[in-house]
This record gives sequence, structure tokens and C-alpha cells, in this order.
Amino acid sequence: MNMAIIIDKTSKVLIQGITGREGSSRTRFMIDYGTNVVAGVTPSKGGRTVHGVPVFNTVAEAVSYSGEIDVAVTFVPGPHLKEAVEEDLEAGIKTVVMPVERVPLHDIMYMVSKAKQTGTMLIGPGSIGVISPGEAVVGWIGGSLEMAEKVFKKGNVGVISRSGGQTTTVSWVLSRQGLGISSAIHVGSEPIVGTTIAELLMLFEADPETYVIVIFGEVGGTMEEEAAELVEKDIVKKPVVAYIVGRGVQRGIRYSHSSVLVEGSENSYERKVKKLKEAGVTIAETPKDIPRLVMKIMRR
Repeated sequence: MNMAIIIDKTSKVLIQGITGREGSSRTRFMIDYGTNVVAGVTPSKGGRTVHGVPVFNTVAEAVSYSGEIDVAVTFVPGPHLKEAVEEDLEAGIKTVVMPVERVPLHDIMYMVSKAKQTGTMLIGPGSIGVISPGEAVVGWIGGSLEMAEKVFKKGNVGVISRSGGQTTTVSWVLSRQGLGISSAIHVGSEPIVGTTIAELLMLFEADPETYVIVIFGEVGGTMEEEAAELVEKDIVKKPVVAYIVGRGVQRGIRYSHSSVLVEGSENSYERKVKKLKEAGVTIAETPKDIPRLVMKIMRR
């Protein structure tokens, strides 16, 4: 049985912006890892191939050639992301991973609204991607084949992170202790993202091969509180371990890569930790505590 959410080795993947420098190099990485990349799209570049992958002018043409696409990955500039995602939605693609930053806020809001209407999952914008160890990777999580294989070992811990770099770090400390990862997802670095921590929790809850879920959270926003509510209501029954970064951040300043505003006590470190603890989530005081707490839970 595959230990994965969102992607596995059978998922058919489309790369938008495949002929660009970033798109081409990341496509090579994904293919080397074992991802089933079946088509690429770059307007006016149709008829070419990139690393053996056929390139089309539009997503509709790619789908006509390849059949149903499971996941689209968008290596396009931020101002053009809305147009790329609209093509995906029209083509019926149900998962879009967006490793794109500096996306206009009104464009993100538009895409999220449209995606909800079509039942499409948007990961990002600003997500480094998703990896299911031993199965597939989309985006550039792991960076290189050697690093991805070293850091992300197959196992039974699901990882959800608001930080791209810490997605790798958390997975590394777990893998070093022999725990391993079912899937790891970076939700994205923009102020608004398509898929929340709570929504990803529900996917891991439904995955029979994920035993424990780890969240790397941050001050600002309400995603961690929404996740806590699912645990508190026993909708998510699997054990959850969370580490929240941002203790001591001053009120009224913008914090982290996503520029979230920490204001008053509504989205402070103390409030988030209190809500999570009250819901029954195990809190790690430092990232190094995460594997110890996970192992303690798994020994029960």
C-alpha cells in the first residue's frame, strides 16, 4: 500500500513553464526521483521536448494528448500565475502545486475562490512542494535527488509546515531517528494560501499509513487555531505534535516570509500554543523535541 497523500508514483504530473530555466531543472529533479511527469506546457513552445517530456502550447492540448492529469506544477512568474491556474481549472485538474512567490494578493483570492467552485486543491502559492518518500515529488522540496533521498525516508509520520526550509529540517530530524515520513507538505509562503493546515490534517487523518501528524507552525494568521478545533472536536483522531515558532515576537510588526501581522493577542505565540494544548495537541518546545515526542506517542 502506498504511504502518501496528494501524490504517489502513479500520479500523472504536468509542468507549466517547463522550458524555463527553473521549470526545466526542477523537472529533471522530479523525473530522477521517480515522479510520473507526462507533459509540459509553455505557450508558443509546443512541439519541443524537455528531458523527454513533450511540450504543448496549452494545458488543454496536454490533457488531450496525455489523458487525465492528476497534478499540475506551476513554474511561472507570479503575475502570470492566475492565468496558468485558470487553464488548470478549465482542464479539470484537481490538484495544483504553486512554487511561485510575489503573486498579487487579489489574484490569490480569485484563484482560491475559483478552485473552491471546482473542487480543486491549490497548494501554495509560495509552496516548495510535496514529497511522498519513495513515491514522488512535486515542486523543489528536497532540492536535489541526493538530498531528497537522504532527508526524506519512508515512514508513518505526516509533516505539514508553514516554512519551506523547516519542512526539510523537521523531516530530517524525524528520519534520523528512524521514524520516516508518509508525506511532507509546505503549505506556502504567501499571506493567503489555497490549502490550510486544517485541510491537510483531514487528508492525513484519512491516510491509513500515517500514524502521527507533525505541524510546524508560526505566529500570525489562524491556521493553527483551525487545526486545533478539528482535534478538539475529535474530527482528527490521530495524535498531533506541533512546534510553533515566533515566541517573543513583538506585537504590531510583520513577521516571517509570509509577512503576517502579529497584532494584539489574537494570533500571538501564547494564544496559539494555549489553543493547541487545550485541544489535546502535544507541543514541542524546540524542533529537537519533535522526534522524542513522536516516538513516545508511537510506543503507546
